[in-house]
Amino acid sequence: MSNVLSKTPQNEQAAATQSGSELLVKNLEAQGVEYIFGIPGAKIDRVFDTLVDSKIKTVLCRHEQNAAFIAAGIGRMTGRAGVCIGTSGPGCSNLVTGLATATSEGDPVVALGGATTVANRLKRVHQAMDTVSIMKPVTKYSAEVNSGDAISEVVAEAFRAAESGRPGASFISLPMDIMAASASGDVLTPVMPDQLGAADALYIDLAAAAINRAKNPVVLLGMLASQVETADAVRVFLKKTGLPVVNTYQAAGVVSQDLFSQFGGRVGLFHNQPGDRLLHVADLVITVGYDPIEYDAVLWNKERSGRIIHIDVVRPDADKHYKPEVELIGNVPATLVRLTERVNPIVQGGNLEILSEIAMERGIFAGRARLMNGTPIHPMRFVHELQGLMSDDMTVCLDMGSFHIWLARYLYSFRSRQVLITNGQQTMGVGLPWAIAASLVRPSEKVISISGDGGFMFSSMELETAVRLNCNLVHLVWMDGAYDMVRFQQVAKYGREAAVEFGPIDVAGIARACGAHGMMIQTPEEITPSIKKALEMQGPVVIGVPVDYRDNHKLMEIMHPGSLN
Repeated sequence: MSNVLSKTPQNEQAAATQSGSELLVKNLEAQGVEYIFGIPGAKIDRVFDTLVDSKIKTVLCRHEQNAAFIAAGIGRMTGRAGVCIGTSGPGCSNLVTGLATATSEGDPVVALGGATTVANRLKRVHQAMDTVSIMKPVTKYSAEVNSGDAISEVVAEAFRAAESGRPGASFISLPMDIMAASASGDVLTPVMPDQLGAADALYIDLAAAAINRAKNPVVLLGMLASQVETADAVRVFLKKTGLPVVNTYQAAGVVSQDLFSQFGGRVGLFHNQPGDRLLHVADLVITVGYDPIEYDAVLWNKERSGRIIHIDVVRPDADKHYKPEVELIGNVPATLVRLTERVNPIVQGGNLEILSEIAMERGIFAGRARLMNGTPIHPMRFVHELQGLMSDDMTVCLDMGSFHIWLARYLYSFRSRQVLITNGQQTMGVGLPWAIAASLVRPSEKVISISGDGGFMFSSMELETAVRLNCNLVHLVWMDGAYDMVRFQQVAKYGREAAVEFGPIDVAGIARACGAHGMMIQTPEEITPSIKKALEMQGPVVIGVPVDYRDNHKLMEIMHPGSLN
């Protein structure tokens, strides 16, 4: 009876009188969208006007790229797609880097873009741009709404694509006349991500047999292993088997503190880490949620003769350097539960010796870091001090730069997605926007973001956004006056640097100009008390930290942290 009543002429007439933008926003509300980040414009203003009367909080940003970064941060921390919006033409093209980063990092995002009228789509008119085609290479789903009747279907497909499988970005182009015209149709959200079962039982048995036969098996965790449910299943698997484990930067925090003795560290960028030694001697590597975009297989698997088991929601691309013997494709936590039932505890051989060496090297690093008392401040000392401040109720968001390597390698975390790290596109500017996202979705936590003085200027304009939102976050800027991550690689390749130095910036002054607090740390002894003081302040705080990068070139060379001078 209820289905019959829902189709009465009165209801049909009411549905027909709603605008396209109203139907769009109803779908967003039903999907549970709480925030939408972006910048308005004439081709998308009908949607912004409709949002005023909705349950959704519209957050005006200072650049569309940062709006996409904030939405991606929400996606990473919640598992539900964050939403961003921009107007036609450059408003949409400014979203591209943020969406490419989200898709590379496995962060669910739905982006909305304004567009000219359908009739003008193929004409050279103001802000006309084929944004659907532009977005296709950097998203999982890109489509234009060409009819009011299609609005609900396109929105539902966009959210399903963004959140399913290996998450990523979706893009919806919204022609201004479709948003203004009447639209009919049912709200089709909320939609749930694709629900997969465990991998095929036969292949799970094959994988278990291979693990049980192996002499030196090692687990390699990738970005999807850091999803909360997957991380829980990984820990049960590691606890039963006793296997040594390494992870990529994006999988930070999956290995819990009680499993730390099995942890060989994080790997990525350069093939010279302790974890690389474990991978090199392994006769079997079990990858969980790993994508080569995190750490290219040509670096860690080119010289190996051992086998690989691939556990993921999607099959790996064909790659001459990454050819799994067994592929367990399906729901990763469910697959791990069944695999755990079939594997035996492993008696460590050579791996135990390597793990012991790694534990000793951690102690050497901490001891040397404590003695780094000079100024500017050495990265080792800063990492050591920040480690002492790490607590369960803290989120740390890292931008991209030389500092990122020090922290990704040596700052330990024992909670999934507590430390947010980028390495897929290595995008500069993500740190502060991610911190804004963290302050919104984790308001009871302390939030610290870190960037270099180069990356800081990619998104520093969002300090005003953070002030307007009253975000309680502390943003640390490591200052050396150059794009040093580029510089030390240039010097290693060509013996000289090119176009990497820039002028000094008063980061504390910029903070105060935006209405935030501004501070400086000049000596190692000031690090801990200054950060503690900043964490107690209301609103955003920016702290400048002059750093000593003389050892950065060794990040490409060293195998043992104890060799740092």
